[in-house]
Formats: sequence, structure tokens, C-alpha cells
Amino acid sequence: MNTPPRSLAATLFPIGLLLIAMASIQSGASLAKSMFPIIGAQGTTTLRLIFASVLMLLILRPWRARLTAKALRDIVIYGMALGGMNFLFYMALQTVPLGIAVALEFTGPLAVALFGSRRPLDFLWIALAVTGLLLLIPVGHAGQSLDLQGAIYALGAGVCWALYILFGQRAGAEHGIQGAALGVVVAALFVAPIGIVHAGAALLTPAVIPLALGVAVLSTALPYSLEMVALTRMPARTFGTLMSIEPAIGALSGLVFLGEVLSMTQWLAIGAIITASVGATLAMRKASNPPVAAD
Repeated sequence: MNTPPRSLAATLFPIGLLLIAMASIQSGASLAKSMFPIIGAQGTTTLRLIFASVLMLLILRPWRARLTAKALRDIVIYGMALGGMNFLFYMALQTVPLGIAVALEFTGPLAVALFGSRRPLDFLWIALAVTGLLLLIPVGHAGQSLDLQGAIYALGAGVCWALYILFGQRAGAEHGIQGAALGVVVAALFVAPIGIVHAGAALLTPAVIPLALGVAVLSTALPYSLEMVALTRMPARTFGTLMSIEPAIGALSGLVFLGEVLSMTQWLAIGAIITASVGATLAMRKASNPPVAAD
């Protein structure tokens, strides 16, 4: 039986959610860097996830969800991937500029998009996104070299991001944003011991608390709830390709909040990435409803 074409509203709704989520995450990342001198990346990740989990528990009340053993497994893996992605990304931000860190981290969802592609047109958009990413990463630009350890952290965050996409779709298909709330709780429990050992009593510094609340909302509670809804309304490969706009948003956030000036090459890279995202969006209108990932 032929699947009816997706309506314009059904196509644009998850795309709008993703755009809001990505802008929120990058704004939160810029704010989080101001906390590093006080509690480090480890402590910042811990407070972000703890406050986000409390907010999502109060708002979404996920304990009402009835979990099967399979659903619990998916949520635990999703939460651990989420925690690892946040932790490694913040570790990378200590030595790598925001736009570059996001570009390296994007190798995870890009791999998801490439692995799930079947049509020649899909590879065109992916190739264009890759070209933009290569232009966006200024290796050797202005005599500056990329910190190797920071780059490894960012690539590790990309691996966690790929797992987040795959298991987030599974968890969200059954429990929606309640699955996202439970995943954030798991992430907080997973990362908290690291942050507590590293930062100790500094986590209770009064000046840090309001910043941590802001980061929790901007970087976790709001965007991951929106992404969980979007994940259940599009195929994983389409989600991964659309997320190619994330490095561009990261570069713009770096310009606005951190004073990172973009070169002409980087602006061309942003154009290539946005073009790839638009192409993937148009192709998505012909896609069927997102399938639930198999075991």
C-alpha cells in the first residue's frame, strides 16, 4: 500500500522543534563556559544534569510511565549516552572553540545519516554537509593548531551522540518526552560522581547556582524534550542529516556570545551546511512515517 505524502505542517513541525532545540543548546554552551573557571567542565556537566533532571521530574512526572524490561534498557542506554555526550563535549570546550567542537561532535549523527542512506540523493546532501564541515574546521588556520586531547573528547561526544539518536528514538517511540525525562535522570546519576569528586564543595558556590539553572534549562530540559518529540516524527537518518545545521549554529553562537570572528571560508561552510539541511528537509516530505528501530 502506498504511503500518503506528508503534509507541510507535519514536515515543518519537527524541523521547527529541532531549530529551537539547537539554538537553545548552543546558547547554553556559551553560558556554561563561564562556569568552567569555578567548577570545571566536570562540575558544570554535573550541575546541568542534576538541575535539568529535577525540573523534568517536576514538570513531566515520568514515574507514571509503565516500563517494560526492554524500555528500561533503552532508556538506560539513552541516558548514559546523553550523559557521556554532555560530559565529553564540555571537556572538549575547555581547549577547543565552540564551532569546531560542535563540528567534530557532529561526526556521530553524520555517521547515522550515512549508514541509513539508500537513495543517491541522500548521499548528495550528506556530501554537501561533509564539505561544509571540512571548510568549517580551521585546521592550521592563522597558525593555530587544534588541541589533540580536546579533539578526541569532541569525537567521543560524537559517538555518544550517535547512540543518543538511535536509542532516543526507541525510548521516545514508547514513552515520548517522559522517556527524555527518565534519560536525563540516568545521565545525572551517571555523571554526578565524576563532578562531585572533581569539584567537591565548589558545586555549592552561590554564584554558580543561577548560572547552572540557566544552563540546565537552555542545554538540557528544553532542547532534549523537543528533540525527543522530533525523533518520533522523522527517520533517524533524516534527523542525523538535519542536525548538520548544528555546527553553523555553534559558530554563530561563538560569534555572538564568545566573540569568535568567522572567516569567509567559514561563512561558505555555513551556507553549504544549510543547503544540505534544506535539501534533506525537502526529501523528507516524501519519506514514510519514522519506523521504530528494531532490536
